[in-house]
Amino acid sequence: MVDVTEEEMDNPTFKRDTVLSDVHLHCPNKRHLMVRLNAVGQPVFLSYFKLIWNTEDSASEKHVREATTEGEHQYRSGDELCDKDRNNLKKERELNSEGVEALLDDDGDLEVVRRPRSASDLEAEDLLRDRVYPVILMKAKEDAFEDEEQECTCSDVVKIEHTMATPLEDVGKQVWRAAFLLADYILFIRDTFRCCSVLELGGGTGITSIIMGTVAKRVYCTDVGEDLLAMCEQNVALNKHLMEPGRGEVKVKELDWLKDEFCTDPEAPYSWSDEEIADLHDHCTVIMAADVFYDDDLTDALFRTLYRITHNLRNSCTVYLALEKRLNFTLRHMDVTCEAYSHFRNTLHDLENLQDRKMKYTVEPIKLDFCQFLIYERIEQL
Repeated sequence: MVDVTEEEMDNPTFKRDTVLSDVHLHCPNKRHLMVRLNAVGQPVFLSYFKLIWNTEDSASEKHVREATTEGEHQYRSGDELCDKDRNNLKKERELNSEGVEALLDDDGDLEVVRRPRSASDLEAEDLLRDRVYPVILMKAKEDAFEDEEQECTCSDVVKIEHTMATPLEDVGKQVWRAAFLLADYILFIRDTFRCCSVLELGGGTGITSIIMGTVAKRVYCTDVGEDLLAMCEQNVALNKHLMEPGRGEVKVKELDWLKDEFCTDPEAPYSWSDEEIADLHDHCTVIMAADVFYDDDLTDALFRTLYRITHNLRNSCTVYLALEKRLNFTLRHMDVTCEAYSHFRNTLHDLENLQDRKMKYTVEPIKLDFCQFLIYERIEQL
């Protein structure tokens, strides 16, 4: 942990070349607790993500729908008030339009008369406006979330340390929607993963591996970067209580897709032992990755790693990939495109058509009609 002064903690700086996950951007009613600065000086926040276990209960489903649109409705005092305010505004506009002719000057130009805005106008406009402002609490104690913890049990909350607004190379330190989507699917078919040995590629903050650890026997959560892996390990420790009932285990390990071998240097943190590599090859039946397809070179490297690992597995394996299609306007195409997703689809197609006598890959899409266990916005691009 980096020793910093109180003044530095009170003035975190975000550079203009950073990216911010929609998970953090679209949670206006969430309070992000800044707990420290990491080894590279980035602010680290602690967020609580609530699990909705009783998804079959209509009340719970309503809670999920309301929570995902909380930013739009959190300041409305009720439907009657909104309807009344809208009607008042409509009547005022009608009255104003009737007197337009009287406001024309000698040349026929409209002469706009400014009037003081009444409190009702400001209030009505305020009710219809989204407000997004995560409250950053500059304190290191967890008692700031005492109210939230009283409303839910330990099994209802996932606690995650993460950063916000990072450079592209550090996006793994944030929480992304595709990780929530994959976590939803894991919980939806949780019996499928009972007693399984699982490998996650590009685990980031570890939230998907933590959810998988509630049902699987052992999860190897992998990524690169000592600072990121230390954060991931901390998150595993924060949520150990979720995995204890099923006796699941999450091991944080380094796995660099740009290298052909596992890191086995005993002096290196998060390295692999020979026993762990053998365990992975002998027992792994599930591989997963979420929101790791945003750079073409890394996508190619991931598929090479995926091929190499599956080639060495003793058992057949199912690979679950979750991602978000991000649309961008490019000058090269003069149109809205999704180049990273297109490259992913092409590479996936190449893998499926790979002529290999030992291996055969079959690709099947999964419909997004399964229950939602985490509160987030499940958009159609997922």
